Amino acid sequence: MGSAAASRRAAGLGLAIIAAGGLVACSSSSGGDGAPATAGQASAGGTYTIWDPYPQHDKSSDWVKLLESCGTQAGVTVERTAFDTTDLTNKSLLAAQQGNAPDVLIIDNPVISTLAEAGVLTTTEESRLDTSAIAPNLLAAGQIGGKTYGVPIGANTLALYYNKDLLKKAGVDITSVKDWASLTAALAKVKAAGKKGITFSAIGTEEGSFQFLPWYWGSGANLTKLDSPEGVSAVALWADWLKKGYAPNSVINNTQTTSWQEFAGGDFAFAENGTWQLAAAAKLKFGHGTIPVPAKAGGTAPAPTGGEFVAMPVQKDTARYATSQKLVTCLTSTANSLATTTALSYVAPTEEVRTEQVAKNPDLKVWVEAVGAAKGRTSDDLGTKYPKISEPMWGAVQAALSGSKSPQQAMAEAQAAAAGATQ
Repeated sequence: MGSAAASRRAAGLGLAIIAAGGLVACSSSSGGDGAPATAGQASAGGTYTIWDPYPQHDKSSDWVKLLESCGTQAGVTVERTAFDTTDLTNKSLLAAQQGNAPDVLIIDNPVISTLAEAGVLTTTEESRLDTSAIAPNLLAAGQIGGKTYGVPIGANTLALYYNKDLLKKAGVDITSVKDWASLTAALAKVKAAGKKGITFSAIGTEEGSFQFLPWYWGSGANLTKLDSPEGVSAVALWADWLKKGYAPNSVINNTQTTSWQEFAGGDFAFAENGTWQLAAAAKLKFGHGTIPVPAKAGGTAPAPTGGEFVAMPVQKDTARYATSQKLVTCLTSTANSLATTTALSYVAPTEEVRTEQVAKNPDLKVWVEAVGAAKGRTSDDLGTKYPKISEPMWGAVQAALSGSKSPQQAMAEAQAAAAGATQ
C-alpha cells in the first residue's frame, strides 16, 4: 500500500477501534495465482495466519478441514484463530496497529469500510483477487471510494417464513401475498381466525435495523433521508401492525432468536428471519414455507446482506501477499464455494454456484431470489456513515412501536441526529 494509505492507516486506527463496536450486526473467485505487482516472490513453506468469526466450527469441522487443505495446496501451514464477530473487529484493528495483522482475515461485511478507512486492508487491485464472477450487489458491501477490499465468501439475508397449516385454516392463499396491502390483509384474516399474525425483531440494536431495512428499502426510501414519506410509511406499517394486534408488543425486545422461537411455537402465521434458521425450520412440527419480503408496491424488497468478506490485511513484508492470495482464491473458488456456503448456511455469491445450490436443494430458490435483490448496509458509498444512521433509525422504530412518538416525529428526529453525526 502506498505512503498516503499508510499515513491514513496510522491516523485512523485509534478512532476506528473506538467506533468498530457499533458496526457489527448480525464467493467464488477464479483469479490466477500470480503475485501482486507490489509483492516479491513469497518464500516457500512457513506458517500463514487466518482469523475468522466462526468459533462454532472446531478442528473436526469441514470448514477447518478446508482451511488446512488450502494451506497444503499453497505449500504452507495454516494457523487458524476464531473469534466472535465483535471481538474479531477489535482484535483486527489492534493487530494492525501493532504490526502483526493476520495474513487472511474473514470479517463481517459492514466492518469492511471501517478497516479500509483505517488503512488495514489491501485492495483487490493490490492483492490481485479476481472478483469478476461476484454478484455486484454483494461485492458493493466491500467497496469504498471506488475500490474493493476483499471477496464475499457467501451471503445470508432475510425472508418471510410462513406456517402453511395456520394460513390454510385462516383461509389465506400464500400466492396472494405480493405487497404490503395483501400481506396486511392476510394478517387480518389470521387474527380473525384467532391466531397471531407476524413476528420479527425490532430490538434497539443493529439487529433491529437489519430486520427493518427490507421494509424501509422496500418503501423506496434511501438511508440518507430517514424522514422521507417513504421511510415514514415503513415505520407506520410496523406501528400499525402492533396497534391492530397483527404483531405482538414483544417485537420491541425480540432478537432474531427469540422471534424465531415465537414462530416455532406454532401460533404465528409469519416470521421475518434468515437463512441461518434453515436447519431449525427443517425440525418444525408444522408445514412451512418461505416467500421474499414483499416491497410496498409489489415485488421483492431489497433485504440487507449478511455474511463475510475474505480480505488480505496490509503486511510490512509484501512478499507474503502472493501466498495469501493463493489461500483466499482457494477459499472462494468455484470448486470450494458450494461446500463452504452449505456449511455456513449461505447463498453463494456467484450465479454458477447458486444454480448448483438450488439443484441440490430446491427450497433455496426463495433465498437465492432474496439475495439477488439484497444490498449491503454500507453500499451507496455510505461506508462508515452507516452505523451513524442506523442507530437513530432503530431508535426511531422503537419510539414509534412503543407509541411514545408518531412515525413522522420519530423519523424526523432520527434524520436530524443522523445528519449531525455524518457531517
